Amino acid sequence: MGLISGILFGIIFGVALMAGWSRMMSHRSSKRVAKAVDMKLLGSLSREDLMKICGDNFPQWISFPAFEQVKWLNKLLGKMWPFIAEAATMVIRDSVEPLLEDYRPPGITSLKFSKLTLGNVAPKIEGIRVQSFKEGQITMDVDLRWGGDPNIVLGVTALVASIPIQLKDLQVFTVARVIFQLADEIPCISAVVVALLAEPKPRIDYTLKAVGGSLTAIPGLSDMIDDTVDSIVKDMLQWPHRIVVPIGGIPVDISDLELKPQGKLIVTVVKATNLKNKELIGKSDPYATIHIRPVFKYKTKAIENNLNPVWDQTFELIAEDKETQSLTIEVFDKDVGQDERLGLVKLPLSSLEVGVTREMELNLLSSLDTLKVKDKKDRGSITLKVHYHEFNKEEQMAALEEEKKIMEERKRLKDAGMIGSTMDAVGSGLGAGVGMVGTGIGAGVGMVGTGVSSGVGMVGSGFGAVGSGLSKAGRFMGRTITGQTSKRSGSSTPVNSETDGLKQQ
Repeated sequence: MGLISGILFGIIFGVALMAGWSRMMSHRSSKRVAKAVDMKLLGSLSREDLMKICGDNFPQWISFPAFEQVKWLNKLLGKMWPFIAEAATMVIRDSVEPLLEDYRPPGITSLKFSKLTLGNVAPKIEGIRVQSFKEGQITMDVDLRWGGDPNIVLGVTALVASIPIQLKDLQVFTVARVIFQLADEIPCISAVVVALLAEPKPRIDYTLKAVGGSLTAIPGLSDMIDDTVDSIVKDMLQWPHRIVVPIGGIPVDISDLELKPQGKLIVTVVKATNLKNKELIGKSDPYATIHIRPVFKYKTKAIENNLNPVWDQTFELIAEDKETQSLTIEVFDKDVGQDERLGLVKLPLSSLEVGVTREMELNLLSSLDTLKVKDKKDRGSITLKVHYHEFNKEEQMAALEEEKKIMEERKRLKDAGMIGSTMDAVGSGLGAGVGMVGTGIGAGVGMVGTGVSSGVGMVGSGFGAVGSGLSKAGRFMGRTITGQTSKRSGSSTPVNSETDGLKQQ
C-alpha cells in the first residue's frame, strides 16, 4: 500500500512540477513579448514625446544615439573634483564678479560674492557627441547635469538696505559645445571655443534665501537676481555667443572663431492695439522695447493714457546668427520707479527673408514660458515692419569696429555715473536725428551732454566729446561677446532713465 501511494505521490508531484514549469515559461515568454512591444513603441516615439515622458531628466543620448555614455569619465571627474572645484572657485570669482558688476540691475549699487565654494558633488556627464563640421576643427557637445552642494552667498547692497543672499538647491541642466581648433604643433590645439547650445535651452534652478534678513527688505530683489543670471547666460554663453580661449602659447589668428555681425534688422514699431490696462485710475502709459541681445535694447517714447498707442518709430539692430537668434518685443506701462510689463512676444529671425520688408501683427503674451502662463487673458497685439539686410564683408568689419566704440562709451558713461547701469534700455521718441549717447549729430539732441552748440546737453555740458565721431552709433549696436575678456549686459525690466537715445533715419 505504501508503495502504491509513493508512486501516486511521485506522479502527482512530477505532473505539478511540469505544469508549474510550463506556466512559468509561458509567463516569461509573454513578458518578453510585452517588453518587445513596449521597446518597439518607445523606438517609434519622437524627441518631443520622450521629453514629455522623461521631463527634466531627459538625457540627450536617449533620442540621439550619437551621444555616447561616458561612465569612465564620470568616475574620473568624481576623483578629480576636489582639485577641480578649488581651482574653478578662483577662476569663477575673478571672472564672474566683474560680470555681476556690469550686469548689475538698476536699483542695486553693489553685487559681489561673499562666499563661494563648489561643494563635494561633481557634475555628471550624461553623454558626449563628437562631430566635425569644418576642416581643422573638432566639435564636442557635452550633455551636462549638476545637482551640487555649493555654498554661494551674494553680498547685495541697495539704496535701502544691504543683505547677504544665499543660492541654495542649485541645479544645472545644459548641453555645452566645445570646439577645438587644431594645430600642427604640440599640444596640437591652438584655441578652444566654449558655448551653451540654445536648444535644449540651458536651465539653472536655485532657491534664494536671505541670511539674517528678509528678501522683502529690497523690493523685487528676487526678480532682479533672476534677470541678472538669465542675462549673463544668454548674452555671454548661449550659442551663437561664445568664449574663445587661446591655449598652448601658439601664436594664432582667432578672428575666424569669433562671432561677427552677420546682418542688420530694421524694425519699425508701428502701434499696439487693445493693451491690458494696469492702472486703477485712468489708462496705462505704454512704451515698447525691442532687442535681439539684452545688452542692446531700444525703447520707444511713452504714450500717456492710451491703450492703442501709435509710435511709428524705427530702429536698427545687429544680428550675429539669423538662424538661431530672435527679436524680442516687450510692452511696458511707464510708472514711478519700476515699470510694469503689459506683454511680450518673440519673432525668430529665421522666419524673415533677406531683403524683403514685412508688416506683421503679433499677439502679446504674459510670458514666453508657456508652463508659467497663468493669466491667459488677451493682452492685445503689436504691429511691426521688419526688414533684414545681410552685411557684405566691408559692412561687417565697419559694424564690428563701431560696436567696440559704442561699448567703450557706454562703460565710460556708467563709470562716470551718467547712466545707472549698462543694462539700461535706450531709445528715442524725441524726433529725427536724436543722438543715442551724446553723439551730437548735426542739429540733433545729445541726451548725455554733447556740449555741441547746435545740440542740447541733458546731463552735463562737460561731456561734449562723448560719442563724438559715432554719427551712426545705433546702426552698429548689437555685438556678441568674443574673447575671454569681453563683457556685456542686458535687462528684461527697464527703469525710467534720463538716457534716451537715437531714432535711426
